[in-house]
Amino acid sequence: MRLEQGEFLKVVQAAPLVSIDVIARDRLNRVLLGKRINEPAKGTFFTPGGRIRKNQTILEAILALGESELGLRLSPASAKLLGAYDHIYASNFAGVEGIGTHYVVLGYEFTLDEIELGALPLDQHSQWILLHEAELLARDDVHENVKKFFSKTRSGLESRP
Repeated sequence: MRLEQGEFLKVVQAAPLVSIDVIARDRLNRVLLGKRINEPAKGTFFTPGGRIRKNQTILEAILALGESELGLRLSPASAKLLGAYDHIYASNFAGVEGIGTHYVVLGYEFTLDEIELGALPLDQHSQWILLHEAELLARDDVHENVKKFFSKTRSGLESRP
């Protein structure tokens, strides 16, 4: 079931959304990041990910995200759950003032045999890069919510920014 944009905006205003972020690593232990085209977090480098839809299992969501965001089939058997994280934004997908977005994010890590940046879809991200953890933590254009996945505790429990 898909909600019309106005109905979905009401959900965003009233409730948290549940999503999955894919922390994809290559054989050199670099992390895949895409420069976001859409709000929230537009213009920053972020991990691929997306909402879990009503009646969609986590497994189904992982498979759908792999195909839609990366154009490949992720192996859920190789997924490592890093934790649950709050991602809270002042903005929303529609750009409507005064409505923020709250995601409860399940961070899953995958190691992929090969990541060919030029073959990745560009409908949600304008550019793809691979960075080592130290590099991404040092960059201002990598969103702070991405950096949470690489904190020392990795608990996902933190206070409001």
